[in-house]
Amino acid sequence: MAEHIKKPTALNIAVLTVSDTRDEETDTSGQYLALVATQAGHNLVEKDIVIDDKYKIRAIVSRWIASSDIQVVLVTGGTGFTPRDMTPEAVSVLFDKNIEGFGELFRAISYTEIGTSTVQSRALAGFANKTGIFCMPGSTGACKTAWEGILKEQLDGSHKPCNFVVHLKNVTSTCDTRG
Repeated sequence: MAEHIKKPTALNIAVLTVSDTRDEETDTSGQYLALVATQAGHNLVEKDIVIDDKYKIRAIVSRWIASSDIQVVLVTGGTGFTPRDMTPEAVSVLFDKNIEGFGELFRAISYTEIGTSTVQSRALAGFANKTGIFCMPGSTGACKTAWEGILKEQLDGSHKPCNFVVHLKNVTSTCDTRG
């Protein structure tokens, strides 16, 4: 049987809200992600809001990927189809590996909540420099779907048979990944 890591005391998480209209007071999605991450025992090490600009988004996420302290980046906003929505274009080029299943599972769960409108989400995830990057839509409801349906378990080192924790920087262990 594969060895599983014990639940770590905390992961170091950064939250980025991509929006032309939100500020610290109105950023309910970023606030939600920061709250649930800390309630799950993780450390919120940075939180920022950036306008829908491909290069500004990429610059912040790149800095966080390069940081030895940040293990997970949660991005909310900019995943739709409007001309301003640039999160996938900004972030996907940074990935060393894509996590195709994240977007697929997000849309499957979301379908039960909002029906076919879920196809308008370009939620995505990947790893870069052993940092997990998870991009979700800007609505607080979508962030709840992603956190409760996927991230809460996958960022918990005790979740079996496997989780994302073992793939992050500054974590050593193995898990049964089934392929």
